[in-house]
Amino acid sequence: MSQLKYKRILLKLSGESLMGSQKFGITAEMLQHYARQIKGLRELGVEVTVVIGGGNIFRGIQSDGTGIEGVTGDYMGMLATVINGLALQSALESIGIQTRMMTALKMESVAEPYIRRRAIRHLEKGRVVICAAGTGNPFFTTDSAAALRANEIKADVILKGTRVDGIYDADPEKNPLAVKFDHLTFAKVISLGLEVMDMTAFTLCSENDMPIIVFDINQNDNLRDIVLGKPVGTLVSGKL
Repeated sequence: MSQLKYKRILLKLSGESLMGSQKFGITAEMLQHYARQIKGLRELGVEVTVVIGGGNIFRGIQSDGTGIEGVTGDYMGMLATVINGLALQSALESIGIQTRMMTALKMESVAEPYIRRRAIRHLEKGRVVICAAGTGNPFFTTDSAAALRANEIKADVILKGTRVDGIYDADPEKNPLAVKFDHLTFAKVISLGLEVMDMTAFTLCSENDMPIIVFDINQNDNLRDIVLGKPVGTLVSGKL
């Protein structure tokens, strides 16, 4: 077996990534794509925790102008992440990967409540842990949930899957002259005003020296290459 650089990872997936070419919901193509990518990690022996967003179904900010109270909207967003988590769980189990879904909001009929020690034990037994419902609190994003869970379970790295192949000095989808960074420090990200995660999540990672790799999740070999130590995407860490 190849030498692993990262043995325990937290994979952050956005809900929007599940939409594929649709404008809403979940596509079977993208769901199976992510399931196969995660299976590849497990076959290498990587311990995998997934935090998934819910923006393909509902975002808390969508409650603006609807008469839905902001806090209620945030809870609706948390429930959307549970729907996505159940979908990913089913996709993984359909290809032979053992999973446990854990939620920050209690709903024992569909998932276990999140308990740190239990989550770590599942990882040690080779199960993929899917963390849903964010942090269980309004005003916090799923980025914050990813940062929190990664630090709790002592992950080696947060892998943030996006549609672009790293962090640029401008939006590469809008500016063809945008320059990509291979490696940034936490301080440099702040000084340049770059958006990697929301500030709450980013600060939590910075204070605990939790490295973040931003990469293109849609390229088939990227996850495998990252855990094997190959240069993929942009690494954000405490030191260059």
